[in-house]
Order: sequence, then C-alpha cells, then structure tokens
Amino acid sequence: MNEAIPVSRVIDRGTAKLMPDVDRERAWLLTVDGAPQSYVDLDEPTHLEFEYARRLGHALDTVAEPGRPLDVLHLGGGALTLPRYVAATRPGSRQHVVEYDRGLLDLVVEQLPLPADAGIALHGADARKWLEGAPAGSADVIVADVFGGSRVPAHLTTKGYARAAARVLRADGVYLANLADAAPFAFLRSQLATLGTVFEELVLIAEPGVLRGRRFGNAVLLASHRPLDVAVLARRTAGDTFPARVQHGAALRAFIGGAAPVGEEDAVPSPEPPDGAFGIG
Repeated sequence: MNEAIPVSRVIDRGTAKLMPDVDRERAWLLTVDGAPQSYVDLDEPTHLEFEYARRLGHALDTVAEPGRPLDVLHLGGGALTLPRYVAATRPGSRQHVVEYDRGLLDLVVEQLPLPADAGIALHGADARKWLEGAPAGSADVIVADVFGGSRVPAHLTTKGYARAAARVLRADGVYLANLADAAPFAFLRSQLATLGTVFEELVLIAEPGVLRGRRFGNAVLLASHRPLDVAVLARRTAGDTFPARVQHGAALRAFIGGAAPVGEEDAVPSPEPPDGAFGIG
C-alpha cells in the first residue's frame, strides 16, 4: 500500500504544502506559508472540512433548486474545493476558476487532479481584471474567496469591483464572498455597505462568537437583486457542527450602521489576522 507523503513547492506567492490527512485516505490540507488555505477529499468532494467552506456550501445549495446545473465563477482557487463540490452536487455545471498564482494552480492540478468530466476551466489571472473582461450576464453565481497571503487585496473591496461583479451576474444571480474580520468590524461593515450600493438583498453568516467580538473569524456574505431563502439557510447553518448565525434585514442594517462604501482612493486590504487565527480562505 502506497503511503501518501507531503508535497512542498515554492509557488509564485510563497511556499505551498500539501499534507495528507491521516484519518481520510485521499484527503489533503493545503497551506501557503503555513496558513491553512484549503482542504479537499478526492474520494468525497462533498466533504467540506473548514467552517467557512461549509457555509459557502450551504449558500450554494440554496441559490437554486437542488441539482440544477449552474454557471459559476470562482475568484480564488486554492485546492479547488468548492468547484469540486459544485461539480458533485450540480452535475453539468459550467465553472471558471480564476487564480492569480499560476504556480499554485499547477501544483493542485498535478497533485490533486480534477475529474475529466468536471466542467471546470482554470485561468491564471488577476481576479478583478478577469472579472472586468468577462461577458455580461454570464454567471449564476460568483464565489469570491481571494486572499493574498491572509488578506483580501484592496482592489477587490471597492464599489467599482462590486459593480463589475454585478455586471457579470445574471439578473437573478448571487454573489458570495468569504471575508475575515474582528470587532469593531470596520472592514466587514464597509464591505456590506459597498455591496449595498449595487445589490438590494444582503445576508451575513458568521459564528456567534465572532459577531459578539470574542475572536477574529470568517464571515460569509451573500448579495443579490432578489430575495434569498434565508429561512432554509438559517436552519442549515444553525444545525452545522459549528453553528452559525444568519443576519439580514433590519438586524443587518443595524450592524452596518454608518459604515461608508469603499472608493478606489481609500481601499485597503482586509485586516491581518492575529497569530494562530485559522480558517482563512
């Protein structure tokens, strides 16, 4: 029996490591410069190990009727966990993945190959530049999970970026994003305010301990022009191994408060996580 061994390689932006999970035969953890980035089980692509990934999975499950193929644009690739999930849960979907680090893409495809019929196209490019050149109305869902190291790049936080995402989405499309912040949530609140300049409907999913300011952590945002199935989303996230809270409507407007949308001139990356923080995209 061949024993899986770790793989380490210098990529465009640091050093990537793929480490086998001793408890799951063909499961791997991807880290970049020591920060966990992705977890994938090649035999069970519907297994989502990270909390934020499960919440994005719940969102993907509720944006359309179960099993319906979707056109999905993923900004940020990692180990291609969510594209594999969509391919397994919504066969026939057409997916594009945009990852800035071509060395990372090469490593993942080489060591953790995609199924031949997955319908996933990979692109080595800057997320915003690719988005701005994509056809209008070409995506049912955009999943933004872009971290330069452990921070969301500044040019992916602005009103111009939000308008570009809205242009690529179809009228009933949904924008999903994985972000990270801590109290007093200046970054997270500004991102909600920014998306609110373009989309009528906003939803926030986060662990109660994060929302109460007890720790730094991930938050999943949903934005669309149409009402989202908040009740189903709330049930699924509340029943998860690590329960999360869904905020929308008046409660979310109160959370946003007086936060201002982000212009190109005042954009900054997301905050640096404290040492030991886990779960970054």
